[in-house]
Amino acid sequence: MPTLSLRHLASSLFCTVLLSSSLAHAQEPDEDDKEWREVALQLPEAPKAENLLNFYKSGSQSFAIDTKSLLVASDGTIRYTLVATSTGGAKNVSYEGLRCQSYEVKLYAFGRPDGTWSRSRRNQWDTISSTGANKQHSTLFSEYFCEGRTIAGKVNVLLDKLRGKKMSYY
Repeated sequence: MPTLSLRHLASSLFCTVLLSSSLAHAQEPDEDDKEWREVALQLPEAPKAENLLNFYKSGSQSFAIDTKSLLVASDGTIRYTLVATSTGGAKNVSYEGLRCQSYEVKLYAFGRPDGTWSRSRRNQWDTISSTGANKQHSTLFSEYFCEGRTIAGKVNVLLDKLRGKKMSYY
């Protein structure tokens, strides 16, 4: 019978260690549970044609990133100037942020023809759409900036990815 008692004691001890380990892990804050805080916005200089890197083309527009504006911020956002050019030549310039962790995008400001910025009145993050008119954001997320829900690398790595891939056509 002493063998049975030792087995019972060992089994109980094992269960206690397992349970306490599980409880300790459950009390540790998960990265997703930490409150995320967005860092202050600094608008870049207006984009110059020689710094634009095309990455996506839809039926009526082509999209480019201003390579000088690309930034991986300390809050885990990727910020960039996006230039959308229609087939007729009209340009729309915007400064945006993308969050890999939450699959979201935010419009910070609109570029004016004189090179200044007009801040967006909308101050919220939106879920990235992979359909319709805004596929450029899902393309940036899935093909260039993110690997799953994490940033694909530092700025130089993201730029290499943008330069190394051919434009996507949908």
